Amino acid sequence: MTTPKITLLRHDSHRRMPWKNGGGETVEIAVSPDGAGLADFDWRVSMATVATDGPFSIFPGIDRTLSILDGEGMTLFIEGRAPERLTQASEPLPFAADAPTSATLIDGTITDLNVMTRRGRFTHSVRRVSVDGQGEVAFGGGTTLVLCHHGSAEIDGMALDAGDCLLVSNTDAARRPISGKAQLFQITIAAI
Repeated sequence: MTTPKITLLRHDSHRRMPWKNGGGETVEIAVSPDGAGLADFDWRVSMATVATDGPFSIFPGIDRTLSILDGEGMTLFIEGRAPERLTQASEPLPFAADAPTSATLIDGTITDLNVMTRRGRFTHSVRRVSVDGQGEVAFGGGTTLVLCHHGSAEIDGMALDAGDCLLVSNTDAARRPISGKAQLFQITIAAI
């Protein structure tokens, strides 16, 4: 069994940078390889505040999943698909990051969670997890990130507050103890 590498990424250490299209600011939670830019990452997890309607940045060869963290949400217009209404209650929405996409805000500014992987090299999944008390969280093989959105939780002895993220890499499938009261996002990234 491989010993996992566990890194706690505190919310105040996330990197702020402009959007690729210059239309706003993103908060980069984690990227691989370390230090990769917008053109050469294998995978990237970030949050963005969207204050106006408009087009998304195009990322050739990238698959993305979008989730609403805060605000009323938005309607996405993805080329070749019917319009998609995305709210905090919606399941995370996967789509091709190189498909021309634009968004119309439903009612004011939102914050979203954006997960991207390089097509043909990596895949990813995103799911919401509610914690109320004690239990277990399952880590798949590969890389798992657990973002604490609201509340606080403790996973395998590591405390996460809102905005903090636990990055677990080089792991075999495993279950770890979790406790607290929190809304989390669990992101699993696997090499193809």
